[in-house]
Amino acid sequence: MAQNILEVKNVSKAYDSTYGVKNINFTLKKGQVLGFLGKNGAGKTTTIKLIMNLLNKDKGKINIFGKDHSLYEKKLKQKIGFVYDQLYYHSNETASIARKTVKRFYNNWNDESFDYYMKKFELPYNKKIKELSQGMKMKLGLTLALSHNAELFIMDEPTSGLDPVVRDELLQILKEIIVQNKN
Repeated sequence: MAQNILEVKNVSKAYDSTYGVKNINFTLKKGQVLGFLGKNGAGKTTTIKLIMNLLNKDKGKINIFGKDHSLYEKKLKQKIGFVYDQLYYHSNETASIARKTVKRFYNNWNDESFDYYMKKFELPYNKKIKELSQGMKMKLGLTLALSHNAELFIMDEPTSGLDPVVRDELLQILKEIIVQNKN
């Protein structure tokens, strides 16, 4: 029986008098893919932020790899590749600078993986982030998430705002990564 790598039990988060999420429950086993579908405001991003401990839950329990996500946050985040809905780096930074910044936070950072995905995604090392297209920014975010041997990937709308060609390309790359990680 596969271990649950993610467990969300009766988690709620309220904003003032309205709920962002209320009593949500789900589990994710190793090798599974889970997607949140819903209209804007349904709580998808709130749920992701709760899992990543970027928001404090009002109640419930979140375990990642069998451990409380807030008590073992630093250790658990070593195993998570996280892609935000947009790239939050200074607009004058480059991919090379982003690599130097991000790699300091991960014990298992792998420069060969970073270089592999930079080449695969045809990303420039020294172009300023503000000069990158939205698709290139998402690919850079994915490259950073894939470069530290993560065991769980969490992505918040990685294809939002992309043109159809780039969206399809990114979805194909994600499929390849999923197949690679199952083997």
